[in-house]
Amino acid sequence: MSATKHNWTKQEILDIYNKPFMELLYEAATVHRKNHDPNTVQVSTLLSIKTGGCSEDCGYCPQAARYHTDIEGNDLMSVQQVKAQALRAKSTGSSRVCMGAAWRNVKDGEEFDQVLEMVRTINKLDMEVCCTLGMVTENQAKRLAEAGLYAYNHNLDSSEEYYKEVISTRGYQDRLDTIDNVRKTNVTVCSGGIIGMGENIEDRAGMLVALSTLNPQPESTPINALVAVEGTPLEDQKPVSIWDMVRMVATTRIVMPETQVRLSAGRTQMSREGQAMCFFAGANSIFAGDKLLTTPNPDVNEDMEMFKMLGLNPQKPFTKKVQPQTVEAKDSEFEALGEKPKWTRPEHTIERNEAAKAKAKAVK
Repeated sequence: MSATKHNWTKQEILDIYNKPFMELLYEAATVHRKNHDPNTVQVSTLLSIKTGGCSEDCGYCPQAARYHTDIEGNDLMSVQQVKAQALRAKSTGSSRVCMGAAWRNVKDGEEFDQVLEMVRTINKLDMEVCCTLGMVTENQAKRLAEAGLYAYNHNLDSSEEYYKEVISTRGYQDRLDTIDNVRKTNVTVCSGGIIGMGENIEDRAGMLVALSTLNPQPESTPINALVAVEGTPLEDQKPVSIWDMVRMVATTRIVMPETQVRLSAGRTQMSREGQAMCFFAGANSIFAGDKLLTTPNPDVNEDMEMFKMLGLNPQKPFTKKVQPQTVEAKDSEFEALGEKPKWTRPEHTIERNEAAKAKAKAVK
């Protein structure tokens, strides 16, 4: 195993990112092989259990209520619906189900209780369970852990500096505080970001500084390429190049050697050759299924064909960490506290977000 460094500087990460391409690829592949099986890839299925109607103004997100997109909203799915989707995912090779709800933050009540039951149900299927539900308090994180949650996703999205150019309704520190609350449990952390939102290379390095200096580092880090959706503030952004994706994956692998680096949104724009380079550079996790919350994703059969071609095998569940025990609701040590935490609302003005909001109002 490589020693994990927690004091990376932005300049050190920039020096890695800007290495000659072949040298960068070789170094990343070497680090990858020291810490992981290079022929094993963790496969996750992302399921939107509650779509649309979010109060946030994230510039990349079609689920924001203030923008006009073609996304059809839906109320929270039932436990049985989620179980059926989980079984389908398991049958096609996924070891993890990631449930996403378009919430700003978790609120105690019937809906959260329903999500806890979903976590119990999927864990009993011997699958890893991940949730991305927005900000959570320490008590809410403990309730999720008790239900059998394996991982909690809360992306930093970008550097702290560029974050202010994308989101005005939620503070960067709130994201870090949520990760800290999850760390007070036995739940693993999944946190990454998006490239191609108009940020510069320094911002990409800044995001990796924020992630790599966490101790421990996230067990999983998704690297997303922006999928520009019509109606969102970032609808006119050009697709990020495969060379930038490979560089970002390789740099992430070097500075976060033990983390599972997930090739996430944007794979429909990548050739198999491009994805193969990402795997060689250290990506060892993907999202499978034809949709990532609301954006397109390669068909699972296409992914399995690619795995066969490259000699890759899906990772078995609970390879990295033992399966958590599920505590039934009636035996729960923790109860709803009816908390009303004061998550921040910076509410500074982002011109392109305001323009997209005004355009949506005119259409409606």
